[in-house]
Amino acid sequence: MKQVVQNYKSGELALLDVEAPACKPGGVLVRTAFSLISTGTEMMKVSEASMSMLGKARSRPDQVAKVVQSVATNGVGATYRKVMNRLDSYTPLGYSLCGVVEEVGSGIDDVAVGDFVACAGNEHALHSELNWVPKNLYTRVPTGVAPRHASFATVGAIAMQGVRRGEPQLGDVALVIGLGLIGQLVVQLLAASGVRVVGVDPDQERCKLAERLGASVCGHPGSGDVEIAVGELTGGHGVDQVYLAAGGSTNEPVELAAKLARDRGRVVDIGKCRLDLPWNAYYEKELDVRFSRSYGPGRYDPEYELDGRDYPIGYVRWTERRNLECFLDLIARERVDVEPLVSHVADFSTAVETYRRLNEGELKAVAVLFRYPDVAKDAEEPALVAEVPRREPIRTSQRMGKVRTAFIGAGNYASSMLLPHLAEREDVELRRVVTTSALSGANAKRKFGFAEATTDVDATLADPEIDAVFVVTRHSSHAELTRRALLAGKAVFVEKPLALSEAELGKVLGAIEESGNDRLQVGFNRRFAPLLHEATGRFGRRIGAASVRYLINAGRLEHGSWYDQAGSEGTRFAGEGGHFIDTVSWLLGADPVSVYACATPDQQDLQVVLRYPDGSTATISYATSGSTSFPKETLDVVADGKVLKFDDFARASVYGRKRWTSSRLPKGRDKGQHAELDAFVTAVTSGGPMPVPLESLVATTLATLAVQTSLATGVPVKIGTPS
Repeated sequence: MKQVVQNYKSGELALLDVEAPACKPGGVLVRTAFSLISTGTEMMKVSEASMSMLGKARSRPDQVAKVVQSVATNGVGATYRKVMNRLDSYTPLGYSLCGVVEEVGSGIDDVAVGDFVACAGNEHALHSELNWVPKNLYTRVPTGVAPRHASFATVGAIAMQGVRRGEPQLGDVALVIGLGLIGQLVVQLLAASGVRVVGVDPDQERCKLAERLGASVCGHPGSGDVEIAVGELTGGHGVDQVYLAAGGSTNEPVELAAKLARDRGRVVDIGKCRLDLPWNAYYEKELDVRFSRSYGPGRYDPEYELDGRDYPIGYVRWTERRNLECFLDLIARERVDVEPLVSHVADFSTAVETYRRLNEGELKAVAVLFRYPDVAKDAEEPALVAEVPRREPIRTSQRMGKVRTAFIGAGNYASSMLLPHLAEREDVELRRVVTTSALSGANAKRKFGFAEATTDVDATLADPEIDAVFVVTRHSSHAELTRRALLAGKAVFVEKPLALSEAELGKVLGAIEESGNDRLQVGFNRRFAPLLHEATGRFGRRIGAASVRYLINAGRLEHGSWYDQAGSEGTRFAGEGGHFIDTVSWLLGADPVSVYACATPDQQDLQVVLRYPDGSTATISYATSGSTSFPKETLDVVADGKVLKFDDFARASVYGRKRWTSSRLPKGRDKGQHAELDAFVTAVTSGGPMPVPLESLVATTLATLAVQTSLATGVPVKIGTPS
């Protein structure tokens, strides 16, 4: 196997062929997928190795002291041979990686072959194709966390231990000096803890990055902006904690910490910087100086790290392994985002060249990953990501009178489920109906009282007398008509699906960005169903992760149905699957982060598994081969020792400490169309927010599209909607 090594005497870096490690008891053999270069610690070591012997001595006075002691004990000759032997040896690099378990040693029962694990340790998580890792230095990667992100776990644990040493509290103000890799993670962890953060770094780009990731203000240490920001945020008292995440030989970070800390504030050293404490400044404020030792309790304890002897949680709450687990959990729940920190991903075969470019300043980076052949390829989940535009939404300043509406399309669904509700409303004016057939328009005009019927879409969208447009046409036209209506400044109600491809979705979002008009609703009516609202109210607030089972007994389509024209109108699930995904997302109060799907050979019956940020999962069984005598939709939600059972919008039950069962609805099944239309009309007339956030509409659309991607690739698909 290959491994990155360095000769500290000559500074030589090499990708060396070495023997693969054996799998010993008490640990696992891990084949690396991604390993992380620490651009601070590792590059300091690489830089030192290129120095002269005098330079090495100046940079490591602690080692010089050991040499002097050895000379006194063993003599010059023996000490010289000992030092030269150690310097002229290959040493490994690396301490943070993610890989797949290839073999499990005896005594290990918490992971299995094939599991992805994040690994730590400068002797066990090396830049190497294979590593043997003892039990307390690895942890399983949560479902949905990309292996490239899991490779940050070790540096994440270092940052987390530093934050824990600072003991931040809600409402505190903290100063982070040094916005490299560790500093950027400290910023995010503090922000996630409810702390307002001020950052300091001479690199303007790193300051901007930290502000995007949660810092209130960041600036150059000599600009004066930081001091002003601290004064404004703290009322002139100074920050509660200072986190030193900087390196180098200057004493400026320590002096700045004393200047900007409050009386009896805490200063936590996480990085490796000069620490000549100015006595008067630290004494007068009685500053509490603390050190953060690597990943957390257990570090440097052979019984913990090598023998696998854990510390009881009642005595040591956060060990280094628990810090690893906690950091990965924060990534899984999207409280920490490491992707913006990835400046470069290099193939492992180019490791030596990558280190050279970093050392010479040719490659500017916060974090660099090595990608290993085959394993990384298998580890990467496909992803569907849509950039939700930043926008200044159009809002109605005053409540308007009647909403003047136009319908594009007046087929069976519009005529049976939407128009009857709107026609009876006094606050809605059915101004115009647009159909491809003049006769269809005449029928709709007669039945529902439209003022006009036409076949001219362009004139309708250009009409300033139209406030809201309903798009109720075939699926293939939804995205384009929605795009045009948004650009025309109309509020838009479009029946599902919003789009049949990423490209179509991108055009809709482009129209929102261009126009600033985000007045969009997709016809996901089930979340508005009265019985479902009553049942969830009886179920109560959910605390733990939930398991959801949703069976859709869809049945066969009639021969010749346009719904079955997959080539032009998308698959059947693409057409209506968003209904069910949106319902589950509403029940769980979040949007899905990954989708996995499998199907019968004819792809008519699907199993779709959705994963949510808090660990909840939902299985949507979409079946066309069932009996027509069985209910169309049945839904079960299991969480917190309770079960919600929902039967086809006709009856619901909640099983908990007390059982509740609804009475059967006397007027048939209300799937929420009336309440959905009421919410849309209210939003348009009041100028308030639309019933469903744009981000959720986009996430549901992406998740629906991801089903086909997962069927094609056979692996889960990650969902992302960054704004």
